[in-house]
Amino acid sequence: MMTHVYILKDQYYDDSAVQPSLVIVYFGGNDSIAAHSSGLGPHVPLDEYIGNMRKIAEHLKSLSEKTRVIFLSCPPLNEEMLRNSTSSTILSEIVRTNETCRLYSDACVALCKEMNLKVVDLWHAMQKREDWMTACFTDGLHLSEEGSNIVVEEILKVLKEAEWEPCLHWKAMPTEFAEDSPFDLVSSSGDATVNPSEWTIHRKIPWD
Repeated sequence: MMTHVYILKDQYYDDSAVQPSLVIVYFGGNDSIAAHSSGLGPHVPLDEYIGNMRKIAEHLKSLSEKTRVIFLSCPPLNEEMLRNSTSSTILSEIVRTNETCRLYSDACVALCKEMNLKVVDLWHAMQKREDWMTACFTDGLHLSEEGSNIVVEEILKVLKEAEWEPCLHWKAMPTEFAEDSPFDLVSSSGDATVNPSEWTIHRKIPWD
């Protein structure tokens, strides 16, 4: 998806009685595709991308004093893997480069600093792994499980460190339906049930 404010306004109405507590904005990958000679395609020039992201940020900040916003910058990509996975007679050549992703990522980070918004710099965060080019993608572009784990970890880090009131980190939030229930799983003793509301053992990675 590309940066278009009208899409956002369809999702979040200024006069809604209940506004979101948290919005995570994730644009840039398609915008950063090189312009096609026909003028068609998803490319959005960098200046226009910055302007669109600014409008999106302003709109979200206007929804409510309690609406928090986190921007995710454009992640990197594996150019060779992407070329091999997108070779097709159906599509025209799709030109994506990791350097262009960096330009859009840096622009997003700079805008968020200017507007005092929280931002996750995915372009740099993913490349901290030595094997990022093979571990983080399924096809050079779309994120694998390992790549998605990095996104989750970075978002949780922001939520934990942000001085927001109320705090939106999961450990600080009340658990819904946390009361004991006779319909929970039966314990090994056979005379009681086990409340699973705080279980974390089923998660493949720890949620810090």
